Amino acid sequence: MTKARSPDPEQLAADLKAGKRAALARAITLVESRKADHRRLAHRLIQDLLPLTGNALRVGITGVPGVGKSTMIDTLGTNLTAAGHKVAVLAVDPSSTRTGGSILGDKTRMARLAVDANAFIRPSPSAGTLGGVAAKTRETMLLCEAAGFDVILVETVGIGQSETAVADMVDFFLVLMLPGAGDDLQGIKKGVLEIADMIAVNKAEGEGVTRAKSAASDYRAALHILAPKSPVWSPPVITVSGFANEGLDHLWEQILLYRTRMEASGEWSEKRSRQQVAWMWDMLQQRMMEALKSNRKTADRLKELEASVRAGETAVSFAVDEVAALMGLDE
Repeated sequence: MTKARSPDPEQLAADLKAGKRAALARAITLVESRKADHRRLAHRLIQDLLPLTGNALRVGITGVPGVGKSTMIDTLGTNLTAAGHKVAVLAVDPSSTRTGGSILGDKTRMARLAVDANAFIRPSPSAGTLGGVAAKTRETMLLCEAAGFDVILVETVGIGQSETAVADMVDFFLVLMLPGAGDDLQGIKKGVLEIADMIAVNKAEGEGVTRAKSAASDYRAALHILAPKSPVWSPPVITVSGFANEGLDHLWEQILLYRTRMEASGEWSEKRSRQQVAWMWDMLQQRMMEALKSNRKTADRLKELEASVRAGETAVSFAVDEVAALMGLDE
């Protein structure tokens, strides 16, 4: 059986710089690979492309299932490509617990963008990572930027801790809400409101317009009691309709205004620098955990300690001390 050739990072980089669409898909597959040799190649590729990254506007979009994220992204993205932008959508699907594959199939839910020559959609299974955020989303953003995409939209599954994880890797975080807040306002996670750069009440069309406006008023009142994250930006609350393409131009204008103000204050570059350092520590922690679990000296003892802790026979702190000693971390 012929051994499969390893990807050539130099050729991939050249193809990406040349704007070859198929190369982007291959590059993302490479960075998503869990093979050790592929990981090393992926790191070389990212390092080579680094000078071409950082120029895109990165927007995270979240909302509960049923709020209309995909419809809104499909319409917004189509508006942006019509205006001359190149749009990449990184849609993080819930993973199948049986196969690890994507469940939702975002390309089928973004019909216009899926066939748009200036758009690229990448559904990525979360594969059990924190909050449903694909482990390699950050690297994928860099690859898309190197390939010439100037708008990156990251759609979260809208459950768990995915909102916080995505907010920590994008420039602007948009929270979509449903009309008719009313009693539902009590169920809104305060944490989501605290990290939102804008709230858009979706489905403001037809009979839903009045309900959407009422909900927007309630959300404004809720935001009013929270201290803004930046002295130059107070999160606006607007109404939109992804289905009817209403209010999306205003939504985009607000995102651009945010960028202008944050760049002028110096917070834009400061935020990105802070995110880069946080990314480094995240990767380091992941690598250390991988090393811990794969270390022959500790793997078997870890299983024994885990079973003992589960049975209530060993204190957690005692187990951690023993593992640290085995790794030489107690010196």
